[in-house]
Amino acid sequence: MDDDRDTDVLRITGLTRSFGPVRANDDISLRVGPGDIVGLLGHNGAGKTTLVSQVVGLLRPDEGEIRVGRVDAVRSPGAARRHVALQPQAQAPIDGLTPRSAIEIAGRLRGLSTRDARAAAVALAEELDIGPWLDRRALPEGGGLSGGIRRLTGFAMAVTAPTPLLILDEPTNDIDASRRRLLWEAVRRRGDDGSGVLLVTHNVAEAERIVDDLVILERGRVIAHGSPARLRGTQDSDLRLELHVPTGSADPSDAASDLAVRRRVRTGRRTLLTVAAAEGASAVSWATAQHAEGRIEGFSLAPATLEDAYLSLTARSSATAQNSATAQSSSSTQSDPGAATHV
Repeated sequence: MDDDRDTDVLRITGLTRSFGPVRANDDISLRVGPGDIVGLLGHNGAGKTTLVSQVVGLLRPDEGEIRVGRVDAVRSPGAARRHVALQPQAQAPIDGLTPRSAIEIAGRLRGLSTRDARAAAVALAEELDIGPWLDRRALPEGGGLSGGIRRLTGFAMAVTAPTPLLILDEPTNDIDASRRRLLWEAVRRRGDDGSGVLLVTHNVAEAERIVDDLVILERGRVIAHGSPARLRGTQDSDLRLELHVPTGSADPSDAASDLAVRRRVRTGRRTLLTVAAAEGASAVSWATAQHAEGRIEGFSLAPATLEDAYLSLTARSSATAQNSATAQSSSSTQSDPGAATHV
């Protein structure tokens, strides 16, 4: 354990932060080792950005420990920041600058020589395919450069010089599909070169492709953590049967005794069923019959994904929280007969 503490680029233990009665982070622990890409996954409002703000010293935790390498980031946030590069969720403030000058300035602030900063800007422009915009000036109110190019410029500013810890908060927002692929490849490359990466995202499908481990947050708490394969909790041959249920209709899979389902998640009008590969043919036959009878509008069959597990985990967590709140409310009402009359 001591060796792990010495080599981790980020170790968080028992982190808790509240805003009034709302506990945004609740006893969170996680670690990032050199070369690891750890995904921090959760719905909007799960507490991801609050956690990042504490790592970089913008917020002070109520309880817990944050260590960046050997530095206590709570006691010495300035020293810790020297080991961290951050791409925040908000767009980088580059109005009045070109991507080239913004990247070069970031490199100089990170200790690169003028020559090396210029070379880094050119190399990153090629890596991310933003060369045509490299000398186009960003204007106020989003003018001059698209949101996607601004976002890629922000990423380039964060990775201009190598750092032990790289934190990326929703790095693919506003970026088109082809350049998202380039960005993910660039992130993986930084991990392979030895940087520890904390990747904050709510995009399950894309995160699954590059992360080594995932930490799933829900309502400020860690509800699951591990490799994508472990969190999927299914065999690699398992399949996902996705049903599209008409508005206001019952889910026909609830009463399907002849359908062998390993996991069921309902999200909006979609029902995601995990079935064994050996049951694929019978599942398609059943779904075809349901479609012919108008009980579903359509269906698809594909390999099971991490998204299925993620939706199942967060749905169970939400149900548990709701049941707990209901139980507490019931207990309070029973203990105080007059409670129901209070306004």
